[in-house]
Parts: sequence; C-alpha cells; structure tokens
Amino acid sequence: MSEPADTQLVPPSSVVLVSGGSRGLGLAIVTDLLDAGVRVAAFARTITPELEKLAAEHPDRVHVGSVDVTDLPAAQSFVRAVEQRLGPIDGIVNNAAMGQDSLHAHTATDDIARIIETNLTAPLQLTRLVIRRMLAKGLRGRIVNITSICGQRGFPGLVAYSATKGGMDAATRSLARELGGRMLVNSVAPGFFASEMSAVLGPTQLDQIVRRTPTGHLTEPEEVTPVVRMLLREHTNINGQVIVVDGAAAI
Repeated sequence: MSEPADTQLVPPSSVVLVSGGSRGLGLAIVTDLLDAGVRVAAFARTITPELEKLAAEHPDRVHVGSVDVTDLPAAQSFVRAVEQRLGPIDGIVNNAAMGQDSLHAHTATDDIARIIETNLTAPLQLTRLVIRRMLAKGLRGRIVNITSICGQRGFPGLVAYSATKGGMDAATRSLARELGGRMLVNSVAPGFFASEMSAVLGPTQLDQIVRRTPTGHLTEPEEVTPVVRMLLREHTNINGQVIVVDGAAAI
C-alpha cells in the first residue's frame, strides 16, 4: 500500500463513521456533519438522549449504536450494519477516548493499559478494519484522528494520555504515506476544553493557560468542527498533518 498515488482526487466523504459520538466534541461533529448533508454513523459506550434525538430526526441519514471502541467484534458488527443501512463508509473520525487525572507515579498499571487500549490500540484497529473494506471496494476516503495538544506539549497528570495522543499523531503521518494518496489522513489536535481542564488542572494552571492564549479563551467544540468538516468534505491537498486548534496557546 505504499506505491505512488495516481492523479485521481480523493472525493468528499459521504458516509462518515464517528466513534465517541454521543456527547461533547463527538456529538458536535455528528451534528455538524448532518447539517452538511452527510450520512453519519456514530457509536459510543452509552447512547445519550441527544444522539437518540438526532437519529430520530434523521432516520435515513443516521445510524447509532452502543459499542465499546475496545470491543473489536462489536465494532465489526456495527460497521457491517452501517454499510447495509447507509452505504459504504468512506470517512472515519476517531474521537472516542478516555482521559487521565493522576500523576504518572500514582497511576495504576491497569489504568495505563486501559488508556492505551482505548486511545491508541482501539482507533488503530478500527481504522484498519474500515480501510481494508474501503480498499477492497476500490474506494478512496478520508480519516480524521482527534488527538490533543497534549501530544505536543507537556502537562502534569496526563502522561499516559499524552503518550497515546502523540502516538496517534505519529500514526497519522505514517498512514498518510502508507496509503499513497488513496486516502487523506490527518489529525485535529484541540486545546483543552473547559470540562477537561476542571478535572485535570487546578485553577492556577487553568488561569495561566487562559492568560497565555492570544484569543483569551479555552477551546470550544464549535471551533473544532469546521476543521473536521473541511478535512472530510472540501477539496484539499492537506495530508499527514496535525492541525492544532488552541488559540495559539501552545506557541
């Protein structure tokens, strides 16, 4: 899968799979893609009322399911159901992840393993599952990995989490090369959202981050969704890149 690409363009994605699409940024991505006319399949461990409402409002364009991203057989069944109902998947948004709120010295071994399995192993497996089916059908597509500024900048209490996000950024670059232009593969790395900050960082560090952010505020989901939509839907030569959305806080 590493031979040079031909001159055929990668078309906009029309059926997009979003993991972790039941709340927060994932739900915002699902809603934004629906508004753009995309057919969307979304799963999460727990289906929220908000996601159920979207499915009820768009029965012909939404397929949802309760799936743990680390359960590969369940993910395989979900993908097959999506293809039967919405058509072949030609876009993936790897958004499902679990956080961390403990110093590395105090993080249990089992917790480290769960973070790595959820944030790194599972999205790599899901991506492999979908792109194999796309390639078998001769499809071109797009992959967007939702990572984090933590993959590029250090924060206490987020060692394992940061390692997984940095790993997904590295995988983004390698997969873009490996697929030889048949698919566009990119990462979107948001800055901290307010809810994440309150759980991980104390008020002093939170205030410091806000003060050093030129735009003067933390990241909002509505500031990330247009970037994800562009990478999935617009004609672009962006490939193998990590696009940071944090108001220049990390500069």
